[in-house]
Amino acid sequence: MSESNLLSELIDALRRLPGIGPRSAQRIAFYLLERDRDSGRRLAAIMAAAMDRIGRCNTCRTLTEASLCSICANPKRDQSLLCVVEHPADIVAIEQATDFSGGYFVLGGRLSPLDGIGPAELELGRLQGRLAAGGVRELILAISPTIEGSATSHYIAEMAAAQQVPVTRIAHGVPLGGELEYVDGGTLAHAFSGRQPV
Repeated sequence: MSESNLLSELIDALRRLPGIGPRSAQRIAFYLLERDRDSGRRLAAIMAAAMDRIGRCNTCRTLTEASLCSICANPKRDQSLLCVVEHPADIVAIEQATDFSGGYFVLGGRLSPLDGIGPAELELGRLQGRLAAGGVRELILAISPTIEGSATSHYIAEMAAAQQVPVTRIAHGVPLGGELEYVDGGTLAHAFSGRQPV
């Protein structure tokens, strides 16, 4: 394999990462090859180890090296409060921004029949099993308010209702510091219909 083909493959591999376009991928590749090969080797080694050793938590499906993540293994967490999120990054956001002390369930996406993503792909049977086992006193839906997210929330809410588990959904509306004239109509309508007493 010639050097130019290997360089092209490196740039193409970097381009596959989210948020990295062709120019950024090229800059990263040239930087690593011209100025910091040690960091490139370290990055490659860490990535290889992560691909081999990081899997899913047996309880909540977040990413972890152990069979149970640190949240599920923590006896101080209130596992009767179960928050359903789309991705492991959502857990990080909630943990950093709130004082939520319950457990989680990571879907890994949203229901999207056109993309071949149904209940089985999101392992909703596993979530249903947790609800059926009892012990969940509130199911909190923290799912994006997209069309697919709303359909997913509705599906999960029906599952929970069948097990007589109360369901709540995180509030959606005008962001802090946002000005009404710049908020889209759907968000404003949602915020208006969900108004609360002052």
